[in-house]
Amino acid sequence: MTNTPDFPERTPPPAEGESGPHRDDAVAESARRPGAATPETAESRDAPILDEGTYLRILEPRGAGRLPLGDGTWHQLARAYVRVQVISQGAFLLLVLAVAVGLQLFLDLQWQWIPAGVLAVITLVGLIITPRQARSFGYQLRRDDLVFRRGILWQRVVAVPYGRMQLVDITHGPLDRGFGIAQLKLVTAAASTGVTIPGLTQAAAEQLRDTLIAVAETRRTGL
Repeated sequence: MTNTPDFPERTPPPAEGESGPHRDDAVAESARRPGAATPETAESRDAPILDEGTYLRILEPRGAGRLPLGDGTWHQLARAYVRVQVISQGAFLLLVLAVAVGLQLFLDLQWQWIPAGVLAVITLVGLIITPRQARSFGYQLRRDDLVFRRGILWQRVVAVPYGRMQLVDITHGPLDRGFGIAQLKLVTAAASTGVTIPGLTQAAAEQLRDTLIAVAETRRTGL
């Protein structure tokens, strides 16, 4: 007697024009997806560019009562932003000291050391806290808005709805261009909700600008 192996019955695929479990799922999935780009797909596509050369972990203030970071992905500033700030603040400190020394040598003045000393102390404090302060900046692309946060002691968290964005501007000075960074400014109808994100790499700033413009146009037209 020959044993015949049992094979599971195969369900034939639905014919063209017919409905089936897989076909219905695909149709329902495609119906949920709009034709324009969404923040979720745009963020996953742009993540390598947005996170290239940035810090790895956003800093929070110590102790209880700190602000929550949310449940999304936080992107941070480029590391070159700290170098640009240190150079610019160091140049300002040297300029203040040079003016004070020049006034003493050429005009035999002494009072200028008081304001020069105050400015020097403020600048030195800024140089010390700049690396930690830069790591407190972060922005998050959510479904309906962009959330921006900054600050350690005095924190600020702003949510900018995509549909209210009127202008996305990229600016950079000579020192910024030398280190390949730029700042991106989001302009809305309400000035209080405007956001300026400093210290982005040039590629990240351009990619983020294009993404925000595309999403903002989609939300305004209701697509």
